[in-house]
Amino acid sequence: MKYGKQLRVEVERSIPEWRGEVISYKRLKVQLNLTDPGKRAKKRPRFSIENLLDSGRFDVGFTRLLNKELDKVNRFYIDKEEDYVIRLKELQNRESNLECSTEMLNLQKDILDFHKEMVLLLHYTFLNSTGFIKIVKKHNKRAGVSIQLSFMPRVLEQPFFSTDLLYNLMTECQAMLHRLFLDGEP
Repeated sequence: MKYGKQLRVEVERSIPEWRGEVISYKRLKVQLNLTDPGKRAKKRPRFSIENLLDSGRFDVGFTRLLNKELDKVNRFYIDKEEDYVIRLKELQNRESNLECSTEMLNLQKDILDFHKEMVLLLHYTFLNSTGFIKIVKKHNKRAGVSIQLSFMPRVLEQPFFSTDLLYNLMTECQAMLHRLFLDGEP
């Protein structure tokens, strides 16, 4: 199965409500196909001066769309991360103010649901990271010019790629669950 189709299937299966927030791999691939200089001039040598000039024009539309997709993915991730910090604080407040076992059961369920959502965000980061790596590799192969050295370090520095805060939030959720499930009544 091709990656684009695999990505669509995985998003529909695991995070359909975030469908519009995932890398538009298909749009990026279409942009590659529309302006692929290799398809327009198959007789020219791959690394001729003329081909390099063509690839410069080729890169502009693709790079613009690639940066737009990176910004979209990053904005969504940052918004979710900010929401999760706030939600964790609310759950911690509820934990410290427990009065009965019914409240504790509701809190346990809410923490489990919250943890599940954070795991889905982690999955979202893996899907998008893989998508960016694959589309840049595909671009390099088709254009004959690598944007990997300029683009991939930028991707690696993005918040959606660095999931440290998300892991910390998940760890705190797990600690809360441990306290609630194993330490007993409020």
